Formats: sequence, C-alpha cells, structure tokens
Amino acid sequence: MTDLDQVFTDLVRFQIDLWNGVDADLREAADTSLASIESLRVIAARDVCRVNDIADDLRITVGGASKIADRLERAGLVERRANPVDRRSSLVALTREGRATLDRAAPVYEAALARRLGDRLDGATLDHLARALRLLRTEPTREDSE
Repeated sequence: MTDLDQVFTDLVRFQIDLWNGVDADLREAADTSLASIESLRVIAARDVCRVNDIADDLRITVGGASKIADRLERAGLVERRANPVDRRSSLVALTREGRATLDRAAPVYEAALARRLGDRLDGATLDHLARALRLLRTEPTREDSE
C-alpha cells in the first residue's frame, strides 16, 4: 500500500525545489522571476484578462493576483485599463516590454524544465506523471462531487 503522507511530502518538496530552481535560473539569466513569468503567461494566453483570471489560473487569491498585477504594471510589463463590461474590475494586457520579457525568458524557462524534469525522467515516465497530475487537477474529490 502506498504511503499517502510520503507521496504528499515528496510531491510538495519536489514542487518547491522545482519552483526555486526554475526561479533562480530565470532571475540569473533573464532578470525576472518565475512568479512574473507565470503571470505573464496567463495574460498572454488570454491576450487581455482580468485579475480574477490570473488568480483562477495560478490558484492564488484575488488579492495576491492584484499585487502581482501591480508589480508587473510598475515594471512596465502590463497595462491596466477599465473593463467596459464591469466597472468594478480592470483588464490587464501585456506591453511590448512584457512580451519581450516573455520572449527573453522562454529559452531559460524551457531549459530549466528540461534539466529538472525532461532529463531526469524517460518519456514514458514523464507521460505517466503528466497524465496523473492532470487527473488530480481535473477530477473532483468525493466531497466536491457530493
């Protein structure tokens, strides 16, 4: 029988190590953070999005997403404008500098993931891990489905 506590510990510790390693590579080689890149990727995927979209995609609070958007705006990586549909919210879009930051970071990000995941697991194992993680993220728990 699999020790679920050990699975949890291994998963969380690996996620922390993975995040910290990719973040360190991005800071050193692309002068940006993984938190910024993850947020910019969410915005780029939607072209224009709400702070709530960032929060939902990154699984963080709206307050946390708002702080990230504020930091990105101060850095000139995104711009905010009024949401014509909902005056209580604003829309966030990449600036040219935001797009350039994503472009500059992409090879560093990809190499960091390859080194920490792709080079350590064979293709079949990596595919199995990807399927298992996707299932865990998308399948409701018993409590969610009741």
